[in-house]
Amino acid sequence: MPDRTGKRKVVLATSIAETSLTIQGVKVVIDSGFSRTMKFDPNSALSKLLTVNITKDAADQRAGRAGRLEAGVCYRMWSKASHSRLKEHRTPEILEADLTSLVLDLAIWGISEPKDLTWLTPPPQGAINQASDLLHQLGALEDGKITAHGKKVNTLPCHPRIAHMLLMAHQEGLIELATDLAAILEERDPLDKEVGIDINLRIEALRKSRKGIFSNKILNRIEKIAAQYRRLLNVEVNNDTVDPYETGLLLVYAYPERIAHNRPGNNAPFKMANGAIATAGHKDDLAHEEWLAIAHVNMRNTVGKIFMASPLNPKDLAPMVKQKEQVEWDTKRGGFSASKILCIGNIILQSRPLNNFDPELKTDAISKAIQKEGAHLLDWNKKVIQWQNRVLCLRKWNPNENWPNVETNTLLANNKEWLSPYLLHIKKPEDLKKINLLSILQHHLDFEKQSLLETLAPTSIKLPTGSKINIQYLPNGDAPILAVRLQEVFGWQHTPTINRGQVSLLMHLLSPGFKPVQITADLKSFWTNIYFEVKKELKAKYPKHKWPDDPTKASPNRK
Repeated sequence: MPDRTGKRKVVLATSIAETSLTIQGVKVVIDSGFSRTMKFDPNSALSKLLTVNITKDAADQRAGRAGRLEAGVCYRMWSKASHSRLKEHRTPEILEADLTSLVLDLAIWGISEPKDLTWLTPPPQGAINQASDLLHQLGALEDGKITAHGKKVNTLPCHPRIAHMLLMAHQEGLIELATDLAAILEERDPLDKEVGIDINLRIEALRKSRKGIFSNKILNRIEKIAAQYRRLLNVEVNNDTVDPYETGLLLVYAYPERIAHNRPGNNAPFKMANGAIATAGHKDDLAHEEWLAIAHVNMRNTVGKIFMASPLNPKDLAPMVKQKEQVEWDTKRGGFSASKILCIGNIILQSRPLNNFDPELKTDAISKAIQKEGAHLLDWNKKVIQWQNRVLCLRKWNPNENWPNVETNTLLANNKEWLSPYLLHIKKPEDLKKINLLSILQHHLDFEKQSLLETLAPTSIKLPTGSKINIQYLPNGDAPILAVRLQEVFGWQHTPTINRGQVSLLMHLLSPGFKPVQITADLKSFWTNIYFEVKKELKAKYPKHKWPDDPTKASPNRK
């Protein structure tokens, strides 16, 4: 309410002022042009509250606060030029956010398929799959269902990664360290990059700041977050010296996919459990560690850069080691291979050849290679392409007849559905080229569709001269092309049609030397209006051939 004595008030507002809330007496709005919003940070794999430029629609909404009840004015703290560069609209948060907490909430409610719900903006399937995979790694989900551990994770007011780490730290007797580590993970790096990547140096700095030895603004914010975790979990402050291996173990709980093993190469490269490579820098104190648990990593390039990590004791990794049957297809190395491996994710610790294995693993491996490497692995010849184009044309011409989508990308993505029975005896890349794609694709259609395809979109057309001319189909549904010598269509009154007479062929009329002389979709009009001009030119060039005055009544000539 306005002050009764007429004193002016200053209202400091966040995004709540962009809701339907109306404050009486507001005549002036001063807009900073910034907004605080949750953004997913791929470096830390956590969502953080960041300050970003607002969009034009948000600026308009803020300006409207000044004129809700009476005339007012809005002062924008940026130039018109800057305003013109602002985005028009805000991107829906669900399209950019980390969806791990959302997927966990849905699992708590008994919903395993987000697509079963009605969304204003549907969540991206890739982000849903990524979140689900992580929750399964953390033990919060099993076969898509919530676990008892997952229910505990959901009770803590933090990201599931951090919640899982805190719960596991409690079992390990490391909860005091975990509260400090959680706070550091959720905030900006409090130390300069020159210090190195060891996250234990940050924990030591935090503990020194609590003793009054050293401090800065970021450390003060980190301590506030750490204090909140201590109150939440009823934990006392611990300022003892840090055991780096204990820190590494806690990071493994939060980032199981970022367990990293030293490998040969420049700039101290490490291979992570997710298969990516990241470098520590050859001058860093942790460059020669055999194992690292990585907290912050920049993966924008092919090879990432590690910003914060902790050394790992290999003995702590024993529960993470899995034995798997690995069946792979490597085109460059000559094809198919099978081995039994001990691994942590994509880090292979031991491998030996495997002779007896499930044949389905082989078809899966080859199928994935075809999805990844594309059409060049198979014999995608002209006949196959024409078959695809015929089906795609009928799909466009007859949308109510449920013709399948046989575009190359779709067939590659779904190749297991139609190709897997033919992959059992494949051993090398040359074997893939021998597969008769045309026959397989033809029989993938049911008998009725196969028959309709031959009737509605025939491969060729037989001329009165006895010649059989192929029809060239285009994938976008444009008129198919019939390239034929002009003399062989003498006597034809109309352009030939297909697809129940609904589609006329585009005729490429050729000279006796098979050179194009005219393109037409209306043969009757050609005979009437253009033929006589074409006749003069052809008669001069091919004097021994017959060029009748009335081509509609002349007999076609094959020779």
